[in-house]
Amino acid sequence: MKPPENPLREFPLEKAFQWFEPGPVVLVSTAHRGKANIMTMSWHMVVEFSPQIACVVSPGNHTFAALRATRECVISIPGADLARTVVDIGNCSGREVDKFAAFGLTALPASSVRAPLIAECLAGLECRVADTRLVGKYSLFVLDGVKAWTNPRRKNRKTFHAVGDGTFVVDGRALNLKKRMTKWPEFI
Repeated sequence: MKPPENPLREFPLEKAFQWFEPGPVVLVSTAHRGKANIMTMSWHMVVEFSPQIACVVSPGNHTFAALRATRECVISIPGADLARTVVDIGNCSGREVDKFAAFGLTALPASSVRAPLIAECLAGLECRVADTRLVGKYSLFVLDGVKAWTNPRRKNRKTFHAVGDGTFVVDGRALNLKKRMTKWPEFI
């Protein structure tokens, strides 16, 4: 019997991460030494329902030092309409730029952390650093969400996702499969 034709082709290993890019592109805000800052981030994942989030922040980013020093931040979910602004935020450093002023974003006081919420975003999660054991080796912070916010004025709830090569995908048609989710109904 003849084996089936293999439709797969080799792909550059250094680009394979593009297939696994996680959830939506987010903005991470911090407040350190009297200055608020925003960082664009796409390398994050939910690790617990509580919610607990793991994220990679490069030691070269201004946010790394702030997050390490203050042990708190806000993760905000921008809508797809902010995609160009979010990319531009990621292409400059908070060491030189007041990103709230430069990009016309509104900092709002959070209730549990000093880092600001971002008014223009769809949602925000106030976080505290829960674990730094993997920061030295992998630049990976584990964050505990302590307060969640949503912006009901935002009618278009579409988010966008990094593909990893400078392109992005906007959320498309939603599939409602709630009736099939029988194992954990308390989370639906």
